[in-house]
Amino acid sequence: MKKLCVFASGSGSNFEAIAREIHVSLLVCDKPKAAVIERAKRLKIPFFLVNTKKPREDYEADIIKKLNEHGIQFIALAGYMRLIGETLLNAFENKIVNIHPSLLPSFAGKDGIKQAFDYGVKITGITVHYVDSGIDTGKIIEQAAVEVTNEDTLETLSEKIHKEEHKLYSKVLKNILIK
Repeated sequence: MKKLCVFASGSGSNFEAIAREIHVSLLVCDKPKAAVIERAKRLKIPFFLVNTKKPREDYEADIIKKLNEHGIQFIALAGYMRLIGETLLNAFENKIVNIHPSLLPSFAGKDGIKQAFDYGVKITGITVHYVDSGIDTGKIIEQAAVEVTNEDTLETLSEKIHKEEHKLYSKVLKNILIK
């Protein structure tokens, strides 16, 4: 199985869901106070805190050095709120995936759940896709639909989406990592 690194910026619920199903060799985080770091410590997963005050090319070179030190072969973005630049894309071409909380290509970019909810869709969902130089434009690997009911609020829809994310992402990653 390929060695996996997860990139995250926030609470880390997807990170933890992945780590409970698949061996995660490293966490990369760009926020020193992100809750995901505490999850990594609790799960005894090493982490690397990125210095994003440097130019992107420089901090991505630092990330690549750390990934190589850990023998990382594949990257999963799980709430990592930075765009991946050419330096990292070239070093890990077709080896970076992301999960997005909508049925792409609809509602790409930030706040996919809120965009779908505000638009009034009756079906939304999640998409796992390869990362390319665009924003949520990479080749789709798998999607799962989530029904939006009249009783849903933005909060309940978010909970439903996250529950599905936790199931689908680990399943997709397992399939990719064993190839």
